[in-house]
Amino acid sequence: MKNTNNTVVIGVDHGYENIKTAHAIFKSGVMAFDAEPLFTHNMLVYEDRYYIIGEGHKEFAANKADDQDYYILTLAAVGIELHLRRVTSARVHLAAGLPLTWVGEQKAAFKAYLLQNKEVDFSFRGERYHVEFVGADIYAQGFSAVANELQKFKGVNMLCDIGNGTMNIMYIINGKPVMSKCFTEKYGTFQCSLAAREMVLRKFGFTLNDAVLEEVLRTGEADVGKDQLEVIQQAATEYADGIMRRLREHEYNPELMKLYVIGGGGCLIQNFTDYDPNRVTINTDICATAKGYELLASKMLSRKGA
Repeated sequence: MKNTNNTVVIGVDHGYENIKTAHAIFKSGVMAFDAEPLFTHNMLVYEDRYYIIGEGHKEFAANKADDQDYYILTLAAVGIELHLRRVTSARVHLAAGLPLTWVGEQKAAFKAYLLQNKEVDFSFRGERYHVEFVGADIYAQGFSAVANELQKFKGVNMLCDIGNGTMNIMYIINGKPVMSKCFTEKYGTFQCSLAAREMVLRKFGFTLNDAVLEEVLRTGEADVGKDQLEVIQQAATEYADGIMRRLREHEYNPELMKLYVIGGGGCLIQNFTDYDPNRVTINTDICATAKGYELLASKMLSRKGA
């Protein structure tokens, strides 16, 4: 969250599994109620409706503006960032993104979606906020995380952003992105989660707990039975192999180029595949893309003198 001439710039990475800001991460689930629910810890109140943030699961949608969920999640993200700054009223410029090959087609609609109300009053976690949305910029997801350090990308590089819903691929050659070699595939980590749950159910007859699954994918281990752990690890290994296979389909060759991996799926490459750390860089900062959005928007506003 950056200040530019009395405007607070807030980057929001709208993931299918998690919402990320420069300083926070929370689940993308939203549950709506007409009356105040029993548990109110992560409750957001907006236009006389009550929303529990982080509950439920946000299904994959090719267009994030299809419903109001991501708008409500954006308000929660703004509330978190303003709370960290200890302010409850602010002019806010949003910085967000879309998958690489979707930006051109959906950019205008998503910007209008985020700016559907110029002024908004809401409360989150018991704190009341008044926000004036003064603008929004939409960037290419993943690329924003490295946009400020392109000078480091000497020679041929493949950037791979692995999220929950999609995997985005971009070539960067001598510090310049190659727009004709950008690809988006629906092969995010949710595909791995589905496979792991199915394998555990088929072999052991019970449903895999989400917390256990997340622990294994993130660290490679969990406090579960050896047989169950091995099945989850097998599913993760097969998914990680699938990632590498898809990269090769887009002409990835570790002898000819370097690979730079960002996004939550980077831990799967780290934990379940063999790779040469001299040729593969894995950025483990889950908030890197949101930070990149903020940086790009702040620079743009500074140039304009906004």
